[in-house]
Amino acid sequence: MKKKLSPRQWIGAVLLLLLFILLTLFIYGCFHEDARFEKFINRFFVSELTSNPVTLHYTLSDTSKYKIDESTLTLPAYHSGQLTEELEHIDETIKSLKKFHPERMSADNQYTYVLLATYLTAAKECSSYLYFDEPLSPASGVQSELPILLAEYRMSSINDIANYLSILSQIPDYLEGIILYEKEKAEHGLFMSDTAVDKVIEQCMTIMDLQELKSGEHFLEITFDERIEKLVEQGLIAENEAQMRRLENERLLTTVVAPAYDNLADELTLLKGSGHDAQGLANYENGQKYYQAYLRLTTGSYHSIDEIKQMLSLDFEKNYTRLLTLIKEYPALGSTAVYEENTFPALTAETMLIELRGMMKEDYPDIPFSGNETASCIIKYVDDSLAPYTAPAFYMTPPIDNSSENIIYINNLETTDGLPLFTTLAHEGYPGHLYQTVYSQQHMQDKNISKLRSILYYGGYVEGWAMYTELNSYDYAIRLAGHTQPETEYIYMADKLNRQIQLCLYSLLDIIIHNEGASYERVCQILKAMGFTDENGMRAVYEYIVEEPCNYLKYYLGYLEIMELKEKAEKLWGTSFTPKRFHTFILNNGPADYRTLGRLLN
Repeated sequence: MKKKLSPRQWIGAVLLLLLFILLTLFIYGCFHEDARFEKFINRFFVSELTSNPVTLHYTLSDTSKYKIDESTLTLPAYHSGQLTEELEHIDETIKSLKKFHPERMSADNQYTYVLLATYLTAAKECSSYLYFDEPLSPASGVQSELPILLAEYRMSSINDIANYLSILSQIPDYLEGIILYEKEKAEHGLFMSDTAVDKVIEQCMTIMDLQELKSGEHFLEITFDERIEKLVEQGLIAENEAQMRRLENERLLTTVVAPAYDNLADELTLLKGSGHDAQGLANYENGQKYYQAYLRLTTGSYHSIDEIKQMLSLDFEKNYTRLLTLIKEYPALGSTAVYEENTFPALTAETMLIELRGMMKEDYPDIPFSGNETASCIIKYVDDSLAPYTAPAFYMTPPIDNSSENIIYINNLETTDGLPLFTTLAHEGYPGHLYQTVYSQQHMQDKNISKLRSILYYGGYVEGWAMYTELNSYDYAIRLAGHTQPETEYIYMADKLNRQIQLCLYSLLDIIIHNEGASYERVCQILKAMGFTDENGMRAVYEYIVEEPCNYLKYYLGYLEIMELKEKAEKLWGTSFTPKRFHTFILNNGPADYRTLGRLLN
């Protein structure tokens, strides 16, 4: 005979059943929310990448995992109404994101949620001010950046060659879209100044020089031949087909790409006079609001403009005082001769990178490679035709799924040997961009963190880190050269302080020009008070800041934000603080905005 359960036992059984059901629902809910969110961000990731085949090719080396067919993609040609559509798309993405419950997700997904929500909110605010973006900036516009990307377009198969040639054939439509955008900018009173137009026109005529193309000496012909020859050597393409591809490349460059650049120059010539004289954003309707939104998006800083000005002013005063004190201790610093006579050890760029990689080990964590993978670096030099329009040096970011090969370009027109090259390589290589990029990619891969975090733009984090490591590298330079030249410590520290004072001053000018509407005459007064005498140099500084808002702040404010986090970490961690622990914290949690990083330290 079966024993019946007592009422108390029945209640206990029911409670256990309810507890089991609730626990099951909770566990299911957590896993279900993670799965839903990961599906959402994967769709967003693919959507962002497939909007531009060049960006996709640089970001992923293996697109098959995401079922992307590169041959079907086209360059994004601008069309009327696109800005409104993009703003609506951001708004819809934010609404979709708000439907998730981050508290039910894993810690990594919660962090990705916060970063994506913060990024989209900042992007939406910035995008709401139409036609302020300038794709043809003289210093970093499409006209000069696209050829560099084409010259480094990865070719590891016949399909890559076909996709590359297809992209060349699409350039006229792509540039036509930009021309349409520039015409709309002109209609809204936001077209660039005639000075800027002249610079862009000159670049178009120089970069895609028809005579150089016809002679076969253009860098886009030479680099294409080099890449295709490697495929021939590897047996991936027959010589006769390789020759056909070479001829097709030459045809497209001379009859399609070069005429498209000529047309861009012609259309810009017709638009001359549509803009105002070079002036800051504050002089335009809603320009000040756009600047503040753009500053936040670009730098990742959530300090107010007044707080940023105070940070910069205090830093300027501190470093200026330090420099004066240093000159008192070593009066020879007041003469330029001491800088000219001092010699840095005669090292090649490659050797400098090796030295930097060795000296940084005490202060920075090892890159978390899983397996035997290592990161190599190739030093290349900017082509003469691009040298006047490119930075002193730049790092080419590798695909996020293959960071084993890295490239640093050096612009010999802008970068001299010795200490300037050493600190530049610290900025671009170790422990700067190359190290930070490879570390982040490997860390995310090892922890199975969404690759979406790799493509969210945090310029202030990336450039702030590079600036931080560049300034720290002066200590390495002193260590490297000091044993043969004891006075090196004074000279290199003076160089470092001069560098900081200049970047801080230019960052302050950025705010004064774009947020307060300072005129060229007002900027000249400030620069003259700081000892500037060269009129051409002052004009160049003013025009660059007008054409590239927030660029200096991206570097120097980013650096100051890291220093602020470092000071906070020292107070919180006390005796357990070490530079390596702090650097590990920054690297493991970035790229990110500084407000989010600051909250993680609480």
